[in-house]
Amino acid sequence: MTPPATRREFLGATGLAVGSASLALASDERPRAPGSAPRMKLAVVTSVYHYLSHAYHIMGRFLDGFVVHDGSGLHRPDFEIASLFIEQVAEETDLGRAKAARNQVRLSPSIADALTLGTGKLAVDGVLLIAEHGDYPYNEKLQKLYPRGRFFREVTDVFRASKRSVPVFVDKHLSYSRPEARSMVEQSQELQFPLMAGSSLPVTWRLPALEVPLGRRWNEALVVSRGDLEIFGFHALETLQCMVERRDRQGKPQGVVAVTCLEGDAVWDAGEKGIWSRQLLDQALSRSHTVNPGDMRQNTVDFKPPSGRDFQTRLRHPIAFLVEYADGFRASVLILNGHVDDTTFAGRLGGEIVSTLAYLPAPPGARFFDPLVLRIEDFMHKKRPPYPVERTLLTGGILDAALESRIRNHQRIETPDLATIDYQPPADSGYIRSPVANPDANKV
Repeated sequence: MTPPATRREFLGATGLAVGSASLALASDERPRAPGSAPRMKLAVVTSVYHYLSHAYHIMGRFLDGFVVHDGSGLHRPDFEIASLFIEQVAEETDLGRAKAARNQVRLSPSIADALTLGTGKLAVDGVLLIAEHGDYPYNEKLQKLYPRGRFFREVTDVFRASKRSVPVFVDKHLSYSRPEARSMVEQSQELQFPLMAGSSLPVTWRLPALEVPLGRRWNEALVVSRGDLEIFGFHALETLQCMVERRDRQGKPQGVVAVTCLEGDAVWDAGEKGIWSRQLLDQALSRSHTVNPGDMRQNTVDFKPPSGRDFQTRLRHPIAFLVEYADGFRASVLILNGHVDDTTFAGRLGGEIVSTLAYLPAPPGARFFDPLVLRIEDFMHKKRPPYPVERTLLTGGILDAALESRIRNHQRIETPDLATIDYQPPADSGYIRSPVANPDANKV
């Protein structure tokens, strides 16, 4: 476990290629040495751009900046958003077109145009692929069929035609489909471009601070979360994996050999049988800022999902994902809508239990996008992902297998395609250590 660090320490640990002293200046106000290189150009490819959408939060931070509370002032990423492609534009909710016009961003009619800026060849230095939110169908697994894979193929088509490639960031999981996600990683390897993906939860604030050193022996781990079955199921699995990837695996790969999804009373039965630990559940819940008073089982039954098109993905009963790793390690994710509305983690390392909250400051600011954008900056500058994309390949695959288990009468699903996935986690996990908000004490 580590104490909170300053932003300078955070930026130093994560290797951002910009000086912290300069971050108080807007990017277009920074003095430039004669002959210095122009700012890197980024293309944004997104499904929608409306209030509080992921594109709104991520692209907005690149254009408007954000405050990191260490006394340095406004941080504005040293990049130019050169173009914006939006697949679905609704007149009553779209903000992207006006945002592009105010900031002299090229509004592109196609992904190819966004990457080539109308020149016919790749003309940007990086791509932000943000396909979250929008009017897309669900499949039988209750996966929303976001077009990340299709967008990615159109991006790589430009790379192939231009005989050149640039770093690509894919927001959240690579694809709802395990084969498609693997193909995306293989394409990045074939064309030799850096690929980053994943959730904001591994890099957001941890309350209290928690960094387990690499190579420790773990006994078990558990995440408690909430929300939509797939959308937040992914966040919960990313929270789990960014912690347990640091364990001593005795030479075995990171991979997962089997996944099981349980629902309703079967979740509580599994706890009584010791399949998941009630002690770890209690420790995780002790870190929650939202835990509901009263009986946990009854709270999940009383839960009423919000109305709207996506209400069917927030289920009125507990869900468990049981994950079996290639090295014999086992972990669990519990989705307890009605009892919690945040994401907490607990793990047992020998006789010691560690636990923390993956803190997500609420909208409209949704400040957890701050550390994510800092990590994207690092990625684009260094052309190297801050953590291997194989983590997201694995977590997305676990989620897909869990949802397959659910529609197959909660069978244990063996996952030979996930079993061989391997990678080494970074020595520093990259979660943000600077204060969430102004830390100055009142002097009254």
